[in-house]
Amino acid sequence: MPIFRWEQSWNPLRDLEREVDRLIQGVEFSVQGIRMPRQYPAVNIFELDHEFLITAELPGMQVEDLDLTIANGVLTLKGHRNPPVIDEGEIPEERFRRQERPFGEWQRSISIPDRISEEHLSAEFNDGVLKIHLPKLEEELPRQIPVSSGE
Repeated sequence: MPIFRWEQSWNPLRDLEREVDRLIQGVEFSVQGIRMPRQYPAVNIFELDHEFLITAELPGMQVEDLDLTIANGVLTLKGHRNPPVIDEGEIPEERFRRQERPFGEWQRSISIPDRISEEHLSAEFNDGVLKIHLPKLEEELPRQIPVSSGE
């Protein structure tokens, strides 16, 4: 795979930076058994015409395991994910050979834009996908302020 795509860009350093960022995003760093995983759950944030939409994939969770709160411009997602279960019951931790799907308590906080209507927030959870709707506030047009003479 070529690092520089000359036909697409005249700035090879921008291409190199993009490729290095893409490479680093796919790597989890490990230092003598201490792992620094990506934040869970991974989210996508979209800006649509009338709202911001946040989606998160939460396989194996139930709606009663989720708690969403908003305060001071920060949306907080909390939850609990049960350990994997097989027919014989819960799998003991010493039997794991590789674990990439976290379980237990988790929390994720996301700064949200100032221009949303906090009173009209809504969320839905279907088939392991959480969708949070953040409706935009009506855009306020500038008002003219009358200035009087000090007389």
